[in-house]
Amino acid sequence: MINYSKLIFLLLLSIKISAQTVNGWRGADRDGTYPEIGLLDIWPANGSTLVWSVEDAGKGYSSPVISGDKLWVTGMDEDEKNEILTAYTLGGKRIYQVTYGELWNKSYPDTRTTPTIIYNKVYVISGRGKVVCLNANDGEIIWSVDGETFGVETNVWGVSESPLVFDNKVIFTPGGKHTTMVALDASNGKKLWITESLNDPCSHVSPLLITHNGIKQIIGFSEQYLFGVNPETGKIMWKFNQWDFIPDRGMDGICINTPLYRNGRLFVSNAYGMRSHMLELNDDATDVKLLWRNDDLSVHTGGMVVLNDVVYGSNWLNNNNGEWVAIDWNTGKTFYKTKWDGHSKGSVITADNKLFCFEEHRGVVALVRPNTTKFDIVSEFKSGAYWAHPSIHNGMLYIRHGNAVMAYKIK
Repeated sequence: MINYSKLIFLLLLSIKISAQTVNGWRGADRDGTYPEIGLLDIWPANGSTLVWSVEDAGKGYSSPVISGDKLWVTGMDEDEKNEILTAYTLGGKRIYQVTYGELWNKSYPDTRTTPTIIYNKVYVISGRGKVVCLNANDGEIIWSVDGETFGVETNVWGVSESPLVFDNKVIFTPGGKHTTMVALDASNGKKLWITESLNDPCSHVSPLLITHNGIKQIIGFSEQYLFGVNPETGKIMWKFNQWDFIPDRGMDGICINTPLYRNGRLFVSNAYGMRSHMLELNDDATDVKLLWRNDDLSVHTGGMVVLNDVVYGSNWLNNNNGEWVAIDWNTGKTFYKTKWDGHSKGSVITADNKLFCFEEHRGVVALVRPNTTKFDIVSEFKSGAYWAHPSIHNGMLYIRHGNAVMAYKIK
């Protein structure tokens, strides 16, 4: 006989679990891929329909994040002294706006951290390294931990990390002489473990959780080292820094982009002379080896995606100029390297077997067909210029620049 009470309980439990999917930096897997289907194959001639926009989010480089019936974004307050978190309805109505920490007050002070949302809590990290947990419903601060507790040592542009949250842990990478990475209890902020120090400042990279041959590992970046950490103990299992930088750039180690992981391989690409490297983990995730290097793709701030065994991203030539590049995931062969006519580099995400590219200087958004022969633009429209990566949720493309957040219908 069917136990309907038990069946209903299991059904409700499964719904609750599915509703607790982590939402944050570049999608659930931090790889710029969004699980949308049925998106428009071509946009209207005058651009995608702008459904709503706001201009009170405060200036920032971070991306908007959607979970349930709310959208969150970080920015700076009007006095440009503090970082703020703003929550909106999915119709663009502001629900609350709260201060959670002081701004990075040196080069490029706008907020960096993209919120991580899980279990009705919001996690952020300020530009000075303050880790904060807030109530997602009303913005009340539940706990905060100052990065100085761990001797945070910043790079050129402060702390730019979006917190990695899993298994009741919040991961933060302060770098410095005392440690490299720490795990905090997601419930109360108490220290769970700290790694050894690599005697290296923090980078601007948000860490990544992977599973390799059944082994979970945190992939982190300091200024010079890519490394893997046991998520239960905090032990650094391996480290790699053989990047073969282009000499005389003078800005080695300014790493920004979260690596891509797939089938035991880690794809790493950054600008200022690093270029692209493909690393392969050994069977028990205790070491890596270099498989190939590509000299054509040096991603600046816009991230990269892999689609049908092709890596897409934009190449740094200098801070004001770049190209759009496609390379083979398996071999590192360059399929194309080209200018976007009249435009510069920018960010890229993917959904529904499509590429969405956001040019950083003129603010043009393009729908691009995956292609190994050319940068194949289908449609484009002008939005606004900035470094924030777009995000996609329920058929809406969310664009952020400066104080503004905009929602465009793409389904």
